[in-house]
This record gives sequence, structure tokens and C-alpha cells, in this order.
Amino acid sequence: MIGQRILALLLLVIPALIAMYGWNLMKNVIFDYIATSELQWLHFLLGLVLFLAGVAFVAGFVFHRDKKRKRLQPRFLKKKKKTNP
Repeated sequence: MIGQRILALLLLVIPALIAMYGWNLMKNVIFDYIATSELQWLHFLLGLVLFLAGVAFVAGFVFHRDKKRKRLQPRFLKKKKKTNP
């Protein structure tokens, strides 16, 4: 039981670290642009991709967990199809 919780924590921490690195990369590119007037598009886009991927993974993990525990609003739950006999 404890091993599962540690694994779940690692599954959340690693993408969060990736998202933080992406945020830091974008921040550094913006500050360098202010200082030197040269925008490094490749580094900025890489930071944006890393940030969005990390945030999307964490959000999907939380959404899946809440869906499994039925803590979502009814509009997010699957609707059962009615079968005609």
C-alpha cells in the first residue's frame, strides 16, 4: 500500500519538475530578450512544450483519480446508453 502511494507521488513529481523546468526556460528566454533584444524562439517553444506536457499530465492524473472516485460533476461522467429490449 505504501509502495503504491510512493509510486503515485513519483508519477506526479516528475512531470511537475518537467513543467517547472519548462517554465524556467521560458522565463529565462523572456529576461534575455529584455536584456539583449534577441528572442530565442527554439528555447521558448521547447519550454512551452515541456510546461504544457507537465501540466497536462498532472491534470489528467487528477481528473482520472476524481473520475474513479465519482467526485466529478455529472457533465463529466459517462452517460449510460439506454438499450431497447
